[in-house]
Amino acid sequence: MKICMIGPSYPFRGGISHYTTLLCRHLKKKHQVIFYAFKRQYPGWLFPGETDKDSSNKSIKEKGTENLLDSLNPFTWLIVFLRIRKDRPDLVIFPWWVSFWAPQFWTIATLIKLFTPAKLLFICHNVVEHESKKVDKICTRWVLSKGNYFVVHSGEDFRNLKQILPDANIKQGFHPTYEVFQSGMITKEEAKKKLDLTGKVILFFGFVRPYKGLQYLIAALPMIIQELEVTLLVVGEFWEGEEIYRSQIKDLGLEPHVRLVVQYVPNEQVGVYFSASDVVILPYVSATGSGIVQVAFGCNKPVISTNVGSLPEVIEHKKTGFIVNPKAPKEIADTVVSFYQDEWEDELVKNVMAEKDRFSWGKMVELIESFQ
Repeated sequence: MKICMIGPSYPFRGGISHYTTLLCRHLKKKHQVIFYAFKRQYPGWLFPGETDKDSSNKSIKEKGTENLLDSLNPFTWLIVFLRIRKDRPDLVIFPWWVSFWAPQFWTIATLIKLFTPAKLLFICHNVVEHESKKVDKICTRWVLSKGNYFVVHSGEDFRNLKQILPDANIKQGFHPTYEVFQSGMITKEEAKKKLDLTGKVILFFGFVRPYKGLQYLIAALPMIIQELEVTLLVVGEFWEGEEIYRSQIKDLGLEPHVRLVVQYVPNEQVGVYFSASDVVILPYVSATGSGIVQVAFGCNKPVISTNVGSLPEVIEHKKTGFIVNPKAPKEIADTVVSFYQDEWEDELVKNVMAEKDRFSWGKMVELIESFQ
């Protein structure tokens, strides 16, 4: 099959960029793939982090990728379409996660539908984005109505998409495992020494946004430290409200028990933070899915997560981690204490390692092939 892909890749950072690039890499093992990546993503004033560029020494990129699409230059949208028409692919793959890309993707998809026989597949990381407004839902319907096939990562997004497009041809897939970060793994002892940590370590990793529920994990920490000594390691950029979290930590007297690493972590350093941790915690208030789970699994770490979105579909309770209710600090605390006092770590790690094949990139490729 001849496939064209559109989406972010190096020099841009983040989960969607990693996902799209790794999917391209694995599709290439069986198919002819041409990847038209972004030349510019967001204008600087719109991006909430320090930069959307990847500063990693070990970037995730794929040979032959062409960075053509500029979000603010409609001429480049036309260039991408003309290249695709010349390529004559059987399938064109778009990622979908945020309505900012509605004008660009709608234009390219409409031209492809009008002037080529190619089928369009949308891989929906979020059918409707986090903290969305009515206009975001309108844009989503506007763009996704152009698709022939759809892959979603959760039952919740399957239902969301069916509400928008009742006749859509949808397959529910999964977020594949990011074993690519294993190259940065070291022993737990080495990692703790490198990060100047001692004792038990629980990890919250990734961009900090309100829906991720970090405040409930912080609220659980006083109950945890009544039972055992533990350090909460929080690693990631704060997209808003950093001072609110710092004030919560200070007001609860938790400063000796919390380590904040407020930065986007380069790829080669990701493994160090996961190596140092015993368990990864996702106290999300809402979610359709999370790439952080698959980073954790790729690093052989169990996960404690709330019962939202696809997370309970991916994390098997008392097998590869634990599922707790959202907005429930005491339940988080009790689960963390049980994880240590009942000595769950070795069993959960063994199960994570045994279960990873369920989420392989090869299986994702097979899912895409099944549409044909």
